[in-house]
Amino acid sequence: MVRVAAVDCGTNSIRLLIADEADGRLTDVHREMRIVRLGQGVDATGEFAPDALARTRAALVDYAELMRTFEVGRVRMVATSAARDVSNRDEFFQMTAEVLGAVVDGAVAEVITGTEEAELSFRGAVGDLDPAAGPFVVVDLGGGSTEVVVGSGAPGDGVQASFSADIGCVRLTERCLHSDPPTVEEVDAARAVIRTALDEALSHVPVQSAHTWVGVAGTMTTLAALAHQMTTYDPDAIHLSHTGFHALLEVCDDLIAMTRQQRAALGPMHEGRVDVIGGGAIIVEELARLLGERAGIDELVVSEHDILDGIALSIT
Repeated sequence: MVRVAAVDCGTNSIRLLIADEADGRLTDVHREMRIVRLGQGVDATGEFAPDALARTRAALVDYAELMRTFEVGRVRMVATSAARDVSNRDEFFQMTAEVLGAVVDGAVAEVITGTEEAELSFRGAVGDLDPAAGPFVVVDLGGGSTEVVVGSGAPGDGVQASFSADIGCVRLTERCLHSDPPTVEEVDAARAVIRTALDEALSHVPVQSAHTWVGVAGTMTTLAALAHQMTTYDPDAIHLSHTGFHALLEVCDDLIAMTRQQRAALGPMHEGRVDVIGGGAIIVEELARLLGERAGIDELVVSEHDILDGIALSIT
């Protein structure tokens, strides 16, 4: 048995998983998420904001202390979309080396490609699913990018095809959705951006072969919780839950039309998603339309296990 720590640093959140790995299976020791909005303004400025780096450092310092407390032996931290796009990422790497290196000698963050991000997300997402339900199309909807992956999920089989679209809920909100609530014109502009991005993604990924749509990350799981009318967020109840498109699209429409104050009042809503989940809902609506048309899929399965679990499994 090996105790590992995985850190996923995305555009909107930074997450930690400490787990024991044995025979390719993970047993959670500690799992948590914080909204740090590392990608704040990146789409417009091309660099990390000082405040965003400070928030990320504060969270990572706390994570490092947890790694020491739980006596972690191996660490892997990956950064995704936001860190691929910035001109001052050396500041980010220096900070992570200082913090993580104090726990495990030589530990640093690494920026992974969209292809590797997709593969890690797929591995984490389908681990608890019956391969007979495949092939799967896994969608990891992040703050700065959206990964679309198709694979069978059978032991020994890898990813068939993947694509990382350079658009996510934070990037879309900053680019198109400026009003509260967004205007019809802003929503239409956002849909146009998404349709262009998804048309490109699906030209690379044969979703028509998929039988099951698996969604991962906070936008997807929050939408599922709202569709199931949860008053508080319950990860155990959400994991591998099924949501039909009728209920899913109804929730998406409601969120897009709401003010931020109205979204904040929803029980399962994390405060760090309030201002960007409308953009995420537009992406999900467009995905549902395309997957219904091209693959005949009519429901969303959400997984609490995702790239974070894939990172942890990749360490050993």
